[in-house]
Amino acid sequence: MTTESPLHARDERFMSEALALAREAGAAGEVPVGAVVALDGEIVGRGCNRPISSRDPTAHAEIIALRDAAQRLGNYRLPGCELFVTLEPCAMCTGAIFHARIARVVFGARDPKTGAAGSVLNLYAEPRLNHHAEIVGDVLSAECAHLLSSFFAAQRARSQLA
Repeated sequence: MTTESPLHARDERFMSEALALAREAGAAGEVPVGAVVALDGEIVGRGCNRPISSRDPTAHAEIIALRDAAQRLGNYRLPGCELFVTLEPCAMCTGAIFHARIARVVFGARDPKTGAAGSVLNLYAEPRLNHHAEIVGDVLSAECAHLLSSFFAAQRARSQLA
């Protein structure tokens, strides 16, 4: 008999919150990615993808969640915070994660095109960088990947009808 660790259960709880935000993004026509920042077991930042609606290439879910947490906590540094995101962070988001001093990053689906936590490159393992975060992947990965693949399948179907 295997028992689920408290850390794993907590990771899944926060990832479920990120998934809800990803669904909001998808419903708004954005790529369905969601993120939450947690500190001491409480969500202090939330974000979902908004680059299309905001006309901002930096408006990834992670960036929005980091900005929200920084405003709420009153500091651009977020030591001790954890970031939960439904898709493996890209290089841009990883840079922001490092600058914010996030302690731990938990992601759902891997990103074989832009993932910077091992899929394309691994910035989290680069020893020359001045900050590192613990990285945990594949939490609720099937749900995260399904949300993304369903979104893109619907996009392709719409474009074929046009």
